Amino acid sequence: MLPLGRAGGWFRALSAVCLETSGKFPKRCMSAGRKKEILLQVHGEANCGIAEIQMNRPHAKNSLGKVFVNELYETLDILHYDENVRVVIIKSNVKGVFCAGADLKERAQMTDSQAVHFVQGLRTLMDGVASLPMPTIAAIEGYALGGGLELALACDLRVAASPAKMGLIETTRGLFPGAGGSQRLPRCIGIGRAKELIFTGRQIDGQEAYSIGLVNHVVQQNEEGDAAYQRALALAEEIVPRAPIAVKMSKVAINRGSEVDIASGMAIEGICYTLNIPLTKEPTRKLDIGCFH
Repeated sequence: MLPLGRAGGWFRALSAVCLETSGKFPKRCMSAGRKKEILLQVHGEANCGIAEIQMNRPHAKNSLGKVFVNELYETLDILHYDENVRVVIIKSNVKGVFCAGADLKERAQMTDSQAVHFVQGLRTLMDGVASLPMPTIAAIEGYALGGGLELALACDLRVAASPAKMGLIETTRGLFPGAGGSQRLPRCIGIGRAKELIFTGRQIDGQEAYSIGLVNHVVQQNEEGDAAYQRALALAEEIVPRAPIAVKMSKVAINRGSEVDIASGMAIEGICYTLNIPLTKEPTRKLDIGCFH
């Protein structure tokens, strides 16, 4: 398991965690004094167990800048240890964009060694998203490019509006998908299709993404511009009533089993099944799946 809570300077603001009521559910804010680029909202009783990571950097189209990345690290750490959250939706508060990828203005100010270090941090960040114990759903309304698509790929499920644009476009910028894209995309859509999309840097819309298996659902955009979010929310509501430990162990078995041969995968399934049995009889017992990370 990634030691997110012990990642040094990434979590300076964790001691300032607070609850702020906003509308029908509380908003968690981790520090004050400046506008947050990442918001964490947890639904109230009507949708109990659903949390939202809301990307909120409109002036830079949710690009992966230093502050944005730092706040996302903090949010992941909070969610990782919150046993009341059963599903996480990652969405954008910026109309027409999910995440535009790396902040190229910030990157232009970095030395080569700083850029390498920063991209390593992005890779760890995406691993942190993937290692959340509960299911994660990316709601893609608009552009998800480069690191933005890598963020969506780190989620368990993806829902896209039909006009959305997705692509690992790094090769059009003289770069390389370095935050997990070269590994997660072929595991999602197959090696041949992944190579084609990465080699060409091509952008595809929601319908094509659905046809090749990149997203689980595609929906027509609505007037409010939140059709993908509404479908993701419905999907989350379908997951929430299911046995939470069984869902978590299913995620572990699928993720870890897909990385090994079938015989080893069967062994992992057996371990997960065995761990799940006593937990179904003792609902208050905590689950420790650190051995799988």
